[in-house]
Amino acid sequence: MTTSGADLSFINLGITIEHLQNHISIFGFRIAFYGIIIGCGMLAGIWLAQSDAKRRGQDPDLYLDFALYAIIFSIIGARTYYVIFEWDAYKDNLLQVFNLRAGGLAIYGGVIGAVLTLIIFTRIRKQSFFSMADSGVLGLVLGQIIGRWGNFFNCEAFGGYTESLFAMRIKRSLVNPSMISQELIDHLIVEQGVEYIQVHPTFLYESVWNLCLLMFMLWYRKRKRFDGEMFLIYLLGYGIGRSWIEGLRTDQLLFFGTGLPVSQCLSIVLAVGAASALFWKHKQLGKGEKETVG
Repeated sequence: MTTSGADLSFINLGITIEHLQNHISIFGFRIAFYGIIIGCGMLAGIWLAQSDAKRRGQDPDLYLDFALYAIIFSIIGARTYYVIFEWDAYKDNLLQVFNLRAGGLAIYGGVIGAVLTLIIFTRIRKQSFFSMADSGVLGLVLGQIIGRWGNFFNCEAFGGYTESLFAMRIKRSLVNPSMISQELIDHLIVEQGVEYIQVHPTFLYESVWNLCLLMFMLWYRKRKRFDGEMFLIYLLGYGIGRSWIEGLRTDQLLFFGTGLPVSQCLSIVLAVGAASALFWKHKQLGKGEKETVG
């Protein structure tokens, strides 16, 4: 199959997009699809968290109150995480730190920001952190499922060269040069004078992985045995998937002076920690301890 000048195609699936639009213009103001999709993900996540809270007999408005703070501090966290590990790109022009329109948000920074916000919020409002987190992570993972498609329109968050079933071929001119590895250059494809890279669509892998995780969590939530169990399942499930997917990506954030991907290492730590906590808690419950579930 030939892409014949198309912007993007899933070459082995027969899916071709001739012209990939990544924004709309309203009265001359450019609005990126990335931002629209992230916003939709946030709204969907709030709805699901409130729906689960209502199912559990909690006040759904409590989650809306939390979301108003969480969105702000999640964005701050996502930007801070990215800037810390890409400091060389900002140290000589600090004003660019605040230029979110140029991109540069890391999901783990957003998750950390949301968790810290929830800790403070639950203490002030005298609520259970783990009880609220159990409903909150359902909304979080739904938001991630939707939000990853913003990377598709930005032609980013992809992996190395592949000829697999889901191989995605992108016009080289649409991609940030810093994301193109030597491996991709070595496998550069030229069709009718147009250069393409062919990659793993890791944004798609993560979106599908999170969809499977959410389906499991929605099935399991009525069977949970203690507050915080859904939160730990999220950390375990997302950590396992992200540790694998992150290893494929070409735009990894690295620990200073090393070749170690930050998010991959963090994913492994969270997955191991969550698995250990789940094992320990279920072992304690197996000994006859009673747990009040909210």
